[in-house]
Amino acid sequence: MCLALPCRVVDLLPGEQAMVDIAGVGKQISLALVDEVAVGDYVIVHVGYALTRLDPDEAEKTLALFAELGVAAAQEPTAWSR
Repeated sequence: MCLALPCRVVDLLPGEQAMVDIAGVGKQISLALVDEVAVGDYVIVHVGYALTRLDPDEAEKTLALFAELGVAAAQEPTAWSR
């Protein structure tokens, strides 16, 4: 299964690189596939590459859903812990 995550760009680096914030964790990614990205923009990141820019409202909604899933998953017993 592949998963691409919305991430906020926190710094632009030389060589089409950027630092993004993924749930409070910084990661360096490539911007080679996306044009005109600025600090504060949200991008969809998969395997270290920004694939596209994302509307900030949609990014916040998606991140909120991921947070809800994380809380729900933490409350549910797993099959191996029953």
